Amino acid sequence: MKNEPTLSGLLPSDFSKTIDGEKVSLCVLTNKSGSEMTVTNYGATIVSLMVPDKDGKMTDVVLGYSSLDDYISKEKFYYGAVCGRYANRIANGRFTLDGVLYDQLAVNNGPNHLHGGIKGFDAVAWDMLQKDNQTVELTYISEDGEEGFPGKIATIITYSLTDDNELVIDYKAMSTQPTVLNLTNHSYFNLSGAGDTSVYDHQLMINADYYLPTDATSIPFGLPAVVENTPMDFRTPYPIGERIDDNFEQLIFGAGYDHTYIINRKHNGMNLAARCSSPKTGIVMDVLTTQPGVQLYTGNWLTGNHPGKSGNSYPRRSAVCFETQHYPDSPNKPEYPSCVLRPGEMFKQQTVYKFSLT
Repeated sequence: MKNEPTLSGLLPSDFSKTIDGEKVSLCVLTNKSGSEMTVTNYGATIVSLMVPDKDGKMTDVVLGYSSLDDYISKEKFYYGAVCGRYANRIANGRFTLDGVLYDQLAVNNGPNHLHGGIKGFDAVAWDMLQKDNQTVELTYISEDGEEGFPGKIATIITYSLTDDNELVIDYKAMSTQPTVLNLTNHSYFNLSGAGDTSVYDHQLMINADYYLPTDATSIPFGLPAVVENTPMDFRTPYPIGERIDDNFEQLIFGAGYDHTYIINRKHNGMNLAARCSSPKTGIVMDVLTTQPGVQLYTGNWLTGNHPGKSGNSYPRRSAVCFETQHYPDSPNKPEYPSCVLRPGEMFKQQTVYKFSLT
């Protein structure tokens, strides 16, 4: 690849490095409408995503850093990365599967395991194959016992940028032993443009009648709770910031929204999870998925301490995440949809982020 700036202003040379013997680079995808997405195989990370706003201006709608060194050395917020083996949290870093206790998971988020551990899928080099101008495939082999999880897992992530301005993410995985698996992409979206200081004005609809209340350490407990008559209700659109600081225990525990919503599913295939839009740019994003849940996270722990792309600061609540996934702590909660993957089975999920204009 020539070392010419991408539409988002990135230099491919700033992402060229060898990590753990694997070559890391930057892949550029484009479509017929002029949209552009860049991906690095470090963490299977989406670095930038340029889509048109209401005036035809191409706008980068995801947060990220401007070099590979920044992703390695700066604060770890999982910008655009694939989280695994287990996205979200596992209580106390332990679970039992088929009568066997696995208690060597990293405890890296208070008392809990988060996003695969110290060196999860977000912090390794994947094999990357660009199939065409609009599709890239990333493969990672996770060895048995990696980060304390059983089974050797082969995972394939495919990113596609369609001519309809859809970011399509296909997840596939197989294991040599019974194990648990939960994969998601952790992109932070600001539909007013990465670097805009707040998503409070974003209109948000979430297609869910129920969510999972958590304890103070963000582990779900008890039965799913109805969203009705609470600030958790986004069944009709609300500005994200309108109720985020309400005196409501769940918002206090999460320092804002950081909760799994149980998607209203009409069928076993793709279902609408959420719709979000910016009044500034007119950009609308629909989130569709085969997964049972979506974690709404409003960037409550962003600090703005380290500049991102184009020198932009990303302060607290300057982005929103829609992490489609199975439920947190599912390995310890048999009443939840199963996250167990057994030999001979194929883990297969899909999520689509579709961009349009108001």
